[in-house]
Amino acid sequence: MPDAYIYDHVRTPRGRGKPDGGLHEATPVHLATTVLDAIRTRSNLDTALVSDVVMGVVMPVGEQGQCLPRIAVLNAGYAQETAGVQINRFCASGLEACNLAAAKVMAGQADMTLGGGVESMSRIPILSDGGAWSSDPAVSFATNFVPQGISADLIATKWGYSREALDALAAESHRRAAHAWSEGRFDRSVVSVRDAVGDVLLERDETIRGNCTADDLSKLRPSFADMGAKVGFDQIALLRYPEVERVEHVHHAGNSSGMVDGAAAVLIGTRDAGYAANIRPRARIRAFAEIGSEPTIMLTAPSFAAQKALKRAGMDVRDIDLFEVNEAFAAISMRFCEAMDVDPARVNVNGGAIAMGHPLGATGAMLLGTALDELERTDRTTALVTLCVGAGMGVATIIERI
Repeated sequence: MPDAYIYDHVRTPRGRGKPDGGLHEATPVHLATTVLDAIRTRSNLDTALVSDVVMGVVMPVGEQGQCLPRIAVLNAGYAQETAGVQINRFCASGLEACNLAAAKVMAGQADMTLGGGVESMSRIPILSDGGAWSSDPAVSFATNFVPQGISADLIATKWGYSREALDALAAESHRRAAHAWSEGRFDRSVVSVRDAVGDVLLERDETIRGNCTADDLSKLRPSFADMGAKVGFDQIALLRYPEVERVEHVHHAGNSSGMVDGAAAVLIGTRDAGYAANIRPRARIRAFAEIGSEPTIMLTAPSFAAQKALKRAGMDVRDIDLFEVNEAFAAISMRFCEAMDVDPARVNVNGGAIAMGHPLGATGAMLLGTALDELERTDRTTALVTLCVGAGMGVATIIERI
């Protein structure tokens, strides 16, 4: 099989996912068009070489409905021959889109593709698409459904992660993200979003608080305590995990990922396609994997997906220089480090979603790009990117810098 190489990647800044956020004015198609246009311009790319654009979109309704990537392809002025498709694997959709785009290349069915994602959470709120898992009582009961916040608190309780430790991790995420921006680590890959007349709407991630401390976060109330007690989700979790005496509610808005708007795109192709486009590869995709896990605790699968991808690549965790683990909740990255025996100093070194936010359909592609940039900046070789996924799943991708 041909190898799949990463040639370039870009992302928008992440804007607060509320009506007063910096990207609220930009439609999802506009966000996607922005990153597609940037990829073409940076590489002087003949877009007729791109067979397909695969994008993650978690709430594919309203302005994010129909087939958004194809509309963005046309809106960006790409070649008519370039197709588009959107996929949904919940929080890992952006990484899954890149994996699917790479799979087309590796299978010999495309020479060049684009993976990525988009989510405008200020315009299309989370859960806008409904779904039986959370809304059909028969399905919810059969699958032991609880909201993700309850699952995150269950993880913290089961493995003994204190509120203080989680808040310290969250404060460190903000510190690292602020430091990364101050050093210009994101400058190469973040493209400003402009309005219809060319004025800049947003050029930096909007939710980072570099002076945030664990003491500041300790004053915030837990977000899921009432939901757990009054709605009864704690009891559902305890029925599935009777070894836990009670669920300790330790997550809140400050140590959980923020809702934001954003888009990302990753250019992937064969070696020959790069020669044809006169661009040099930056990394090779070594392996990727997806896995299902127990759906009530739900968020423990990043380590399982990582182990599966490592086995597929013939690698050991010690062969990985850097890790990007989506900070959906503070307990997720903490559990990953413990399960994989990984030093937290090698995980999310430029901050994570707690500081910068989690634009559902785009985050995975953003993390992939962040990992590549950091490998190049520090002259390291390998990185593993992974995300937890609703309903108990995980996705992981391993890249090797060229």
